[in-house]
Amino acid sequence: MAPRLCCSSQFLLAVSFLAAFAAVSNAGKVAVYWGQGADNGDGTLAETCATGLYDFVNIAFLNVYGSGLTPVLNLAAHCNPDAGTCKSLSSEISSCQQSGVKVLLSLGGERGQYSLSSADDARGVADYLWNTFLGGSSDSRPLGDAVLDGIDFDIEQGDGAHYDELATAIASRCNSAGGCLLTAAPQCPYPDAHLDAAIKTGVFSHVWVQFYNNPLAHCQYADGDASALQAAWAQWTSGVPAPADVFLGLPTAPAAAPSGGYIDADTLLSQVLPAVEGAAANYGGVMLWNRWRDVTAGYGAKLKGKV
Repeated sequence: MAPRLCCSSQFLLAVSFLAAFAAVSNAGKVAVYWGQGADNGDGTLAETCATGLYDFVNIAFLNVYGSGLTPVLNLAAHCNPDAGTCKSLSSEISSCQQSGVKVLLSLGGERGQYSLSSADDARGVADYLWNTFLGGSSDSRPLGDAVLDGIDFDIEQGDGAHYDELATAIASRCNSAGGCLLTAAPQCPYPDAHLDAAIKTGVFSHVWVQFYNNPLAHCQYADGDASALQAAWAQWTSGVPAPADVFLGLPTAPAAAPSGGYIDADTLLSQVLPAVEGAAANYGGVMLWNRWRDVTAGYGAKLKGKV
């Protein structure tokens, strides 16, 4: 006997609902940092994008700028901007963008010398970034003619003064020229000591919080316990202003975060991600530090299509 129409319709409706739920549940994106691998162990930028594992690649780092200092791009052993060898990355950046990967320049990092001494200094750095890496023009473009998709703020030094003015100055430039991305990578203690005022401007598209290397702050995964991470996640997802979404920033291997926060991929997918996704409408995905460790760990591959 043929099935009754009502039951068949109910079955199809259930299948449709489950498919839609799965699509929503795995709608997150993945960001990664590239450029600081020892002995170029993170591979080329083009190879990184060609893996199909990442939606955003942050080129790390511009780690000297502001307060009258000449800006310095530090990409470890990949290239020497003073010798002009980083211009070869222009074609790789274009290749990434053509494959749908957003490529950003990350400011700051753990090491370097950077600060903003005044509002005028912030506007000057914004002009430099716009003309040197984004949609402006300059006789000196270390990455060649490629136009990056945006700027990432990974500020780990100083008191955070004037980064709100830097962010709004870049956003103003971007908005008048068709738009570009601003992203931030605060530490997991809320609010962040360096980026709180900047994030509150509301000009950021994505905030990928570093839930690692903060063992004394009780905001990261530790000893099989995700409760501190979940509590910090609730603070971040409720505190970040729209339109930004929030990413769960994690190390790709224990060695990538010597002070802790590593979560093995199976535990992340089966326990942690379901909890954080369900707790926040502005969940954006996962940020990974970094490509170098991911090459050997294969962490990003385990997350593909599942975040």
